[in-house]
Amino acid sequence: MQLKSTGLLSILTFSEKRKDLLFLLEKGPRSLSQIREHFNVSSPEISPRLKEMEAANFIYKDEKEYHITPIGRVAAKYLRPLVDTLHSIEKNEAFWKEHILEGIPQHLLDRICELGECSIHEEGLENIYDSHKIFINSIAEAKEVYGVSSIFIPSYPEFFSNLSKNNVPTSLILTRNVFEKVKNEYTEMMQSCLDSDTTRLYLIDNAKVAFVATDNFFSLSLFFKNGSYDPQRDLVGTGDTIANWGKELFEHYKKEAREITSL
Repeated sequence: MQLKSTGLLSILTFSEKRKDLLFLLEKGPRSLSQIREHFNVSSPEISPRLKEMEAANFIYKDEKEYHITPIGRVAAKYLRPLVDTLHSIEKNEAFWKEHILEGIPQHLLDRICELGECSIHEEGLENIYDSHKIFINSIAEAKEVYGVSSIFIPSYPEFFSNLSKNNVPTSLILTRNVFEKVKNEYTEMMQSCLDSDTTRLYLIDNAKVAFVATDNFFSLSLFFKNGSYDPQRDLVGTGDTIANWGKELFEHYKKEAREITSL
């Protein structure tokens, strides 16, 4: 079925004001003066939009207020996820466009709107380790830590070893190259992690992501489409929804990994 460009879809998608009116009235009835105040517009500016929404059966007006119709409520229910998804993609458009996304399972990409409050943290190459200091500071007070490490950062072994010593529940998945480097160059630290009751280490052959999720923080690094790792830009965010998205990404990789029980 072909949707008409002049039909109901255009009423909501071709006008920011009409879409926002629908979402506003979804929250409850509003008088004309309240609508004008909300959008900071005059009656001549907003009245045509209201009439268009009424004609489309999305809203109706009684003596004092505008209300959303049952059909309008249905439209709002299904339009909001699309708007939120497109906002999440557009906000960090270059990040999603320039990197390999195949390392993220489709069911989580389908919920990319949950990362809508994330932002890009970017550092110049000359300050690349400062960027990782910020990352470490962000998870220093975490109550639990989950991550996939497909790259090696010199400060990480000691940091994660300290998490283990402080009995912070930590689960890390290492790619084979990272595992071999840490095992050979930081043997005692790795062994102390394996001896800890609160630390779990896993091995995976390969992963085209690098990330950490805590109880309230998530940081994601990706690879460029040419296969090289992007050391400058991380997608970062805080809050339960964002952190839980990251934990689900960890569980996806955990299913493909095997636990390391000894060196």
